[in-house]
Amino acid sequence: MASLEPQSSLKDYQDFVREVYGRSNERHFTVDEMLTNISRFAMRGLKGIRLRDSTKIRANLIVAVTWFFSLLNQLDIDLETAVWQRFPYTCSYCGECPCACKQKKIKRRLKVKSGKSMRSKTIQSLQEMIRRIYPPERRTLEDAGVHFAEEIGELSEAVLLFRGHHRDQDFDKVVLEAADLFSCAMGIYNSLGVDFALELARLFGRGCHVCKQTPCICTYDFVMNFKF
Repeated sequence: MASLEPQSSLKDYQDFVREVYGRSNERHFTVDEMLTNISRFAMRGLKGIRLRDSTKIRANLIVAVTWFFSLLNQLDIDLETAVWQRFPYTCSYCGECPCACKQKKIKRRLKVKSGKSMRSKTIQSLQEMIRRIYPPERRTLEDAGVHFAEEIGELSEAVLLFRGHHRDQDFDKVVLEAADLFSCAMGIYNSLGVDFALELARLFGRGCHVCKQTPCICTYDFVMNFKF
Protein backbone atom coordinates (compact mmCIF):
# COMPACT_ATOMS: atom_id res chain seq x y z
CA MET A 1 0.00 0.00 0.00
CA ALA A 2 1.56 3.27 -1.12
CA SER A 3 1.70 6.01 1.51
CA LEU A 4 3.35 9.32 2.31
CA GLU A 5 5.05 10.28 5.57
CA PRO A 6 5.95 13.66 7.07
CA GLN A 7 9.60 13.13 6.09
CA SER A 8 8.83 12.19 2.48
CA SER A 9 10.76 13.85 -0.33
CA LEU A 10 9.33 15.51 -3.39
CA LYS A 11 10.42 12.48 -5.39
CA ASP A 12 8.52 10.22 -2.95
CA TYR A 13 5.41 12.34 -3.56
CA GLN A 14 5.78 12.18 -7.33
CA ASP A 15 6.37 8.40 -7.23
CA PHE A 16 3.34 8.01 -4.94
CA VAL A 17 1.11 9.84 -7.43
CA ARG A 18 2.41 7.64 -10.24
CA GLU A 19 1.80 4.42 -8.29
CA VAL A 20 -1.65 5.34 -6.97
CA TYR A 21 -3.13 7.37 -9.83
CA GLY A 22 -0.98 6.59 -12.86
CA ARG A 23 -3.15 3.83 -14.28
CA SER A 24 -6.36 5.84 -13.97
CA ASN A 25 -4.72 8.99 -15.35
CA GLU A 26 -3.30 7.25 -18.40
CA ARG A 27 -6.65 5.63 -19.11
CA HIS A 28 -8.94 8.60 -18.57
CA PHE A 29 -7.15 11.97 -18.74
CA THR A 30 -5.25 13.93 -21.35
CA VAL A 31 -2.69 16.61 -20.52
CA ASP A 32 -5.27 19.32 -21.22
CA GLU A 33 -7.79 17.66 -18.91
CA MET A 34 -5.19 17.51 -16.17
CA LEU A 35 -4.62 21.24 -16.53
CA THR A 36 -8.36 21.68 -16.09
CA ASN A 37 -8.36 19.58 -12.93
CA ILE A 38 -5.44 21.56 -11.51
CA SER A 39 -7.40 24.74 -12.11
CA ARG A 40 -10.73 23.54 -10.72
CA PHE A 41 -9.30 22.48 -7.36
CA ALA A 42 -6.94 25.46 -7.19
CA MET A 43 -9.87 27.83 -7.69
CA ARG A 44 -11.79 26.09 -4.91
CA GLY A 45 -8.76 26.58 -2.71
CA LEU A 46 -8.65 30.26 -3.63
CA LYS A 47 -12.35 30.51 -2.79
CA GLY A 48 -11.35 29.26 0.64
CA ILE A 49 -8.99 32.25 0.92
CA ARG A 50 -11.88 34.60 0.13
CA LEU A 51 -14.08 32.85 2.70
CA ARG A 52 -11.29 32.68 5.29
CA ASP A 53 -11.80 28.89 5.39
CA SER A 54 -8.41 27.33 6.15
CA THR A 55 -9.69 23.76 5.84
CA LYS A 56 -11.08 24.45 2.36
CA ILE A 57 -7.81 26.06 1.26
CA ARG A 58 -5.59 23.23 2.51
CA ALA A 59 -7.68 20.33 1.23
CA ASN A 60 -8.31 21.70 -2.25
CA LEU A 61 -4.75 22.89 -2.81
CA ILE A 62 -3.38 19.45 -1.94
CA VAL A 63 -5.66 17.89 -4.55
CA ALA A 64 -4.68 20.59 -7.07
CA VAL A 65 -0.98 19.92 -6.45
CA THR A 66 -1.57 16.18 -6.75
CA TRP A 67 -3.16 16.72 -10.18
CA PHE A 68 -0.13 18.89 -10.93
CA PHE A 69 2.12 15.92 -10.17
CA SER A 70 -0.02 13.74 -12.42
CA LEU A 71 0.62 16.23 -15.22
CA LEU A 72 4.36 16.20 -14.54
CA ASN A 73 4.40 12.41 -14.62
CA GLN A 74 2.70 12.48 -18.02
CA LEU A 75 5.35 14.91 -19.27
CA ASP A 76 8.21 13.05 -17.53
CA ILE A 77 9.36 16.09 -15.51
CA ASP A 78 11.36 15.57 -12.31
CA LEU A 79 10.02 18.35 -10.09
CA GLU A 80 12.51 17.87 -7.27
CA THR A 81 15.41 18.61 -9.60
CA ALA A 82 13.53 21.45 -11.30
CA VAL A 83 12.74 23.17 -7.99
CA TRP A 84 16.32 22.97 -6.76
CA GLN A 85 17.74 24.30 -10.02
CA ARG A 86 15.25 27.16 -9.98
CA PHE A 87 15.55 27.96 -6.26
CA PRO A 88 19.01 26.92 -4.97
CA TYR A 89 18.25 28.51 -1.59
CA THR A 90 18.05 31.88 -3.35
CA CYS A 91 15.42 33.89 -5.22
CA SER A 92 15.36 32.89 -8.87
CA TYR A 93 15.46 36.56 -9.92
CA CYS A 94 17.82 38.45 -7.61
CA GLY A 95 19.87 35.51 -6.29
CA GLU A 96 19.38 36.62 -2.67
CA CYS A 97 17.95 34.93 0.42
CA PRO A 98 15.70 36.46 1.51
CA CYS A 99 14.54 37.92 -1.80
CA ALA A 100 15.71 41.48 -2.39
CA CYS A 101 13.98 42.11 -5.73
CA LYS A 102 11.96 45.08 -4.47
CA GLN A 103 14.87 46.74 -2.68
CA LYS A 104 17.21 46.26 -5.65
CA LYS A 105 14.44 46.93 -8.17
CA ILE A 106 15.40 43.86 -10.17
CA LYS A 107 13.80 43.91 -13.63
CA ARG A 108 15.79 41.15 -15.31
CA ARG A 109 16.35 37.63 -14.01
CA LEU A 110 19.92 37.01 -12.88
CA LYS A 111 21.72 33.70 -13.32
CA VAL A 112 21.88 31.74 -10.08
CA LYS A 113 24.02 28.72 -9.30
CA SER A 114 23.05 25.76 -7.14
CA GLY A 115 25.27 24.18 -4.51
CA LYS A 116 24.72 20.53 -3.68
CA SER A 117 25.64 20.98 -0.03
CA MET A 118 22.47 22.99 0.71
CA ARG A 119 20.08 20.92 -1.38
CA SER A 120 16.84 20.25 0.49
CA LYS A 121 16.04 16.56 0.84
CA THR A 122 12.47 16.53 2.16
CA ILE A 123 9.24 18.36 1.35
CA GLN A 124 9.43 19.98 4.77
CA SER A 125 12.91 21.33 4.11
CA LEU A 126 11.81 22.58 0.68
CA GLN A 127 8.90 24.43 2.26
CA GLU A 128 11.28 25.92 4.81
CA MET A 129 13.64 26.95 2.00
CA ILE A 130 10.81 28.78 0.22
CA ARG A 131 9.82 30.41 3.52
CA ARG A 132 13.32 31.77 3.98
CA ILE A 133 13.60 33.02 0.42
CA TYR A 134 10.11 34.58 0.42
CA PRO A 135 9.13 35.36 4.04
CA PRO A 136 5.32 35.12 4.38
CA GLU A 137 5.31 38.19 6.63
CA ARG A 138 6.05 40.33 3.60
CA ARG A 139 2.71 39.72 1.90
CA THR A 140 -0.89 38.79 2.64
CA LEU A 141 -2.49 35.40 2.11
CA GLU A 142 -4.56 36.99 -0.64
CA ASP A 143 -1.41 38.12 -2.43
CA ALA A 144 0.01 34.60 -2.17
CA GLY A 145 -3.21 33.24 -3.68
CA VAL A 146 -3.15 35.68 -6.59
CA HIS A 147 0.47 34.77 -7.32
CA PHE A 148 -0.45 31.07 -7.31
CA ALA A 149 -3.28 31.73 -9.78
CA GLU A 150 -0.91 33.67 -12.03
CA GLU A 151 1.51 30.75 -12.09
CA ILE A 152 -1.25 28.30 -13.04
CA GLY A 153 -1.97 30.51 -16.03
CA GLU A 154 1.70 30.68 -16.98
CA LEU A 155 2.11 26.92 -16.66
CA SER A 156 -0.95 26.38 -18.85
CA GLU A 157 0.40 28.75 -21.50
CA ALA A 158 3.77 26.99 -21.48
CA VAL A 159 2.20 23.52 -21.79
CA LEU A 160 -0.09 24.61 -24.64
CA LEU A 161 2.82 26.23 -26.47
CA PHE A 162 4.93 23.10 -26.13
CA ARG A 163 2.11 20.87 -27.31
CA GLY A 164 1.57 23.15 -30.27
CA HIS A 165 5.18 23.28 -31.48
CA HIS A 166 7.04 20.44 -29.66
CA ARG A 167 10.22 22.50 -29.36
CA ASP A 168 12.85 21.79 -26.71
CA GLN A 169 12.93 25.42 -25.59
CA ASP A 170 9.18 25.34 -25.01
CA PHE A 171 9.51 22.18 -22.91
CA ASP A 172 12.25 23.86 -20.86
CA LYS A 173 9.81 26.68 -20.17
CA VAL A 174 7.27 24.16 -18.86
CA VAL A 175 9.89 22.85 -16.42
CA LEU A 176 10.64 26.37 -15.15
CA GLU A 177 6.96 27.21 -14.73
CA ALA A 178 6.41 23.93 -12.88
CA ALA A 179 9.06 24.92 -10.33
CA ASP A 180 7.51 28.38 -9.97
CA LEU A 181 4.06 26.90 -9.41
CA PHE A 182 5.29 24.61 -6.65
CA SER A 183 7.07 27.48 -4.90
CA CYS A 184 3.84 29.50 -4.96
CA ALA A 185 1.88 26.60 -3.50
CA MET A 186 4.40 26.46 -0.65
CA GLY A 187 4.00 30.21 -0.32
CA ILE A 188 0.30 29.77 0.46
CA TYR A 189 1.00 27.08 3.05
CA ASN A 190 3.68 29.29 4.61
CA SER A 191 1.17 32.12 4.84
CA LEU A 192 -1.21 29.73 6.57
CA GLY A 193 1.52 28.47 8.89
CA VAL A 194 0.71 24.88 7.86
CA ASP A 195 3.16 22.02 7.29
CA PHE A 196 2.39 20.80 3.75
CA ALA A 197 4.18 17.44 4.20
CA LEU A 198 2.21 16.70 7.36
CA GLU A 199 -1.04 17.47 5.53
CA LEU A 200 0.02 15.10 2.75
CA ALA A 201 0.76 12.34 5.25
CA ARG A 202 -2.67 12.77 6.84
CA LEU A 203 -4.50 12.68 3.50
CA PHE A 204 -2.41 10.01 1.78
CA GLY A 205 -1.49 7.72 4.66
CA ARG A 206 -3.09 4.77 2.87
CA GLY A 207 -3.14 5.06 -0.91
CA CYS A 208 -5.89 7.13 -2.54
CA HIS A 209 -7.38 9.58 -0.05
CA VAL A 210 -10.90 8.45 -0.98
CA CYS A 211 -10.93 4.72 -1.84
CA LYS A 212 -7.74 3.94 0.20
CA GLN A 213 -6.51 1.67 -2.58
CA THR A 214 -3.26 1.37 -4.56
CA PRO A 215 -3.81 1.84 -7.43
CA CYS A 216 -6.89 4.05 -7.07
CA ILE A 217 -10.19 2.40 -8.05
CA CYS A 218 -12.39 5.51 -7.97
CA THR A 219 -14.57 5.70 -11.09
CA TYR A 220 -14.21 8.48 -13.66
CA ASP A 221 -17.66 9.90 -12.82
CA PHE A 222 -16.81 9.96 -9.12
CA VAL A 223 -13.49 11.70 -9.74
CA MET A 224 -15.07 14.36 -11.95
CA ASN A 225 -17.78 15.09 -9.39
CA PHE A 226 -15.57 14.96 -6.31
CA LYS A 227 -15.25 18.06 -4.18
CA PHE A 228 -14.33 19.00 -0.62
